[in-house]
This record gives sequence, C-alpha cells and structure tokens, in this order.
Amino acid sequence: MRFADTIVPRRPDWSALRAEFRWPETPVFNIATACCDRWARQDPGRLALVVPDPERRVTFGEMGALANRFANVLAAQGFKNGDRLAILLPQSVEVMVCHFGILKNAGVALPLFTLFGEDALEFRLADSGAKGIVTDRANLPKVAAIADRLPDLRHIWCVDGAEGLARDFAADLARAKDSFRTLPTRPSDPALLVYTSGTTGPPKGALHGHRVLIGHLPCTETSHDFFPQTGDLGWTPADWAWMGGLMNIAMPCLYYGVPVVAHRMGKFDPEAAHHLIACQRVRNAFLPPTALKLMRQVPAPQSSPLRSVASGGEALGADTFEWAREALGLTINEIYGQTECNLVLGNSAGVFAPRAGSMGRENPGAEVTVLDAQGHPVAAGVEGEIAIHRDHGGMFLGYWRNDEKTAAKFAGPWMRTGDVGLRDEAGYFWFSSRDDDVISSGGYRIGPTEIETCLTGHEAVVMAAVVGVPDPLRGQVVKAFVVLASGVSREGLSHTLIELVKARVSPHVAPRRMEFVDSLPMTATGKIMRRDLRERG
Repeated sequence: MRFADTIVPRRPDWSALRAEFRWPETPVFNIATACCDRWARQDPGRLALVVPDPERRVTFGEMGALANRFANVLAAQGFKNGDRLAILLPQSVEVMVCHFGILKNAGVALPLFTLFGEDALEFRLADSGAKGIVTDRANLPKVAAIADRLPDLRHIWCVDGAEGLARDFAADLARAKDSFRTLPTRPSDPALLVYTSGTTGPPKGALHGHRVLIGHLPCTETSHDFFPQTGDLGWTPADWAWMGGLMNIAMPCLYYGVPVVAHRMGKFDPEAAHHLIACQRVRNAFLPPTALKLMRQVPAPQSSPLRSVASGGEALGADTFEWAREALGLTINEIYGQTECNLVLGNSAGVFAPRAGSMGRENPGAEVTVLDAQGHPVAAGVEGEIAIHRDHGGMFLGYWRNDEKTAAKFAGPWMRTGDVGLRDEAGYFWFSSRDDDVISSGGYRIGPTEIETCLTGHEAVVMAAVVGVPDPLRGQVVKAFVVLASGVSREGLSHTLIELVKARVSPHVAPRRMEFVDSLPMTATGKIMRRDLRERG
C-alpha cells in the first residue's frame, strides 16, 4: 500500500533526525486537496472512514464526491473566500465532508463541541460571524433558540432532514454536482477557527492557516513510531471539535491515506473503548490520560492490536505509563502543545526512551524554550514559562479580530504558553503548573469566565469564582465558590446551579464541586485571588 510521502527523516538518533528535518516548501496548499482530493483521484477505492454503529465504510472516492457536492451547495448559497461555517456534530462522515467542502471553497471551518449549551454556542457563532452551521436533530434546538440573535447566521443545515429553520443536508447534497475545482490556497490562508478557553475574559478564536496540518505531521510520525505503516488504522475518543481529536490523529491519518474510525461515545466507556479497539483492529490511537486511567480500571483484552498510543492534555502519571506497557504491550508517547501551536514536544519510543511524566523533547521542526519573568530563556533545570518559537510550521495566524491579545501572547519571537515547567540536561521537558487560571480536567482545557458568568446570571448568586482542584482521575475538576444573595436558601441550590451550567454552557465544564461562601478573597484592585481558592481546595 502506498502512503503519502513522510516528512521526518528515518534516523535512529533524535539529534540527527532533528538536524536533517526541513519544513516542506509549498506555495499552494489546501487541506482538502491533501487529505481528500488526491486520494480520490489516485485511489478512489481506498478506505477513508470506518463507522462502527451502524456499520459503514466510506472510501476516499465517496468522501471526495460528497465533499464536492457540499462545496457546490455552499457556492450556490453565496459562500465565498474566508467565510466561516460552523460544524456542530459528533464524530461522523458528515464532519469530514463539511470540513473538506468548506476548505475547497477557501472558507474557514469552525468546529463546535456538541456538549456546548446555548450561551457557549451564541458567543462563538456571534464572535466569528459564522454565515452558516451544519448540525443534527439532537443539537438543532439549541441553534434554533439563539438563531434570531445571530444576524450573520443565514443558513442552517440538519443532517437528519429538514426541520424548522434547517434545510435538509442530504437532500441539498443529492441535488448538487459531485465535481468541483478546489480553489487554490496558500499555506497561510485561513482554514480553521478554534476557540480556546477564556481565563481573564471570554474565549478567543485561534485562527489557523492550511499549514496547520503540515505543522502536525512531524509529531504524528514520531509519536506513532514512524507512522504510517501497513495496516495502520487510527481512532481517538476525543471529539473532532477539538485540536486534539481533529489534528492529533484524524486529519493526519487521512493525509497519509490511513483510514480513521469515526466514533465518539456520548460518555466515555472504558470497556466499550477496549472492545472498539479490539473489534476494529485499531492500531494507532490518541488517548487522553483520563481515558487511559479509566481503561486501566477495567480488564483489558489479552492481546491488543494497538501499535502506538499518543497521549496529552494533562499529566499521564508513572502508574498508567507502566500499566500500558504490561496491559497493552507498548510504550505510550506523551505529547504536548496548545490550540495556538500544537504538537511541539513529544516522545518517540522508536528512537529514544520516554521518561514517565515527561512531555518529551522538541519535535522535528520545533524550537521550544523556558522563559523567565522578563521573557529571557533560562538554563536547563531552571523553572519558568514554556514558550514556542513563532517559526513553527503549525503556529496560529493570530486571535480572531483581536490584535491586542495576539501581541500579548508573544515575547519577542517566543509564543508564551502560560505553562510553567523546565527542561532537564537531557532535553526532556517537565510540566509544573499553569501560570493562569485555565483548568485542565479530563483532557479538556476549561476557562473560568464562561462558567462564572453563567452562575452569576442566576438570581440567587451575587458572586462566583471557579478554580481547578486536584483529582486523581481527571487531573483537576472544576470547583465553584459561590456567594449567595441575602436570605437565599441553600437547599437544593448546588444541584440547580450545576444543571444551569450544564444546560447553558456545557456539561463538560460544569462544576463537580461547589462551596457556598460569605465572601471571596480579593486583591486591592478588586480581582479575585483564585490562588487562595485553589489552596483551600
């Protein structure tokens, strides 16, 4: 089986491998062409997507024809270069069809998490100025409830058929032509808009060019031990609305011509995950630490088809690292990156020995350092802020319509991550803590602002502060400290407020713990002292 050309030199020495690496120079690059069109032309019968339930196997030829149809639908509706289109769907064939149809039109894809509530969706759709959205019947009511407050949102499609304001996605595709000439784009032309967790303000849209895919390829190849190989098949339980799900494995697999399993559980089930991997013969997986910790708690099959596992988003822990060696017969390669610039650090067991708990070493093409408070690189062994050089191939273009925040993200040539850690003498990076208020829970990066805004919107709440507190399974869980209005009864209120956040923002960010307090610790300038709250737990 012929794969797309790899870009990392196959060398047994990491230093030599990095020294010989060069970013591909291509004046024209489009993700849809790289991941879909070329395979549809060269090998249309090649397997692209596997849907387990109900079982469906989609070839590149079929996926390409569907993407062409959707590109024609968008063009007929007046979508043009740079227009944003939202995708509010779980892992499915339709997600990839939407991405490629948008990108073929030189548009910008806006992936949205299906657990988002009305408030979270409204902010992202309004801020991005999305002209349309594709969703399903389960999520359509949330879109319908906010549609009249979104003047830019002119088109709504439902993959389950026409309903209310929504057009029938499949019917529109069926009427469109299955041929389309993909518009030429440069690597730096906008392609993807992903919103990050807000800390001191609302979420920010990280805008990426088509080059974002190229930026993910080196770590994909090395963290999956010289990917791709014959028989490889990828899967992740991480939602494709996040960089970890979409770009850590799904898109790179398609780029190389490796099939991807499209299946996301409503709630992660470790036994079902083991079963899926065994039945589908998954060889390559991106499994967040929380998923692995849950899988460790149930019996694993006697033999696993997995060849490689990459993990990131939070600390994995030595116990889970060793469990994988015994139960899965492989060494997990921990990786590191951010929405703004992903997969810059990683381990590669095929080249060097990973150290349990380390985020790994600088990937090919990545220059990563540790900065002091003045923004200057520090020596090995000295703790500071981890930073990424702006020349990385996967560096974001900037925050959507927010030049001030974009500028503040950099210290000279270095993109500041907000993560505190150090690099040891051998070049391994070690995470210590966050220097801001982002909460890392179960592989999700959660900002407090949306949650606090939602809580204070309840008539019984005067003030609220949200922090992350330690949790053995998820790394951290969300805890809310809430000040109530005078005379309000606390009975049953904790449950009410948690359900409010689930409904209005998203279940995955809802507090798992809540404490009612008389007041919150404040600075002299009126800022909440979240560090004090974290220490209280």
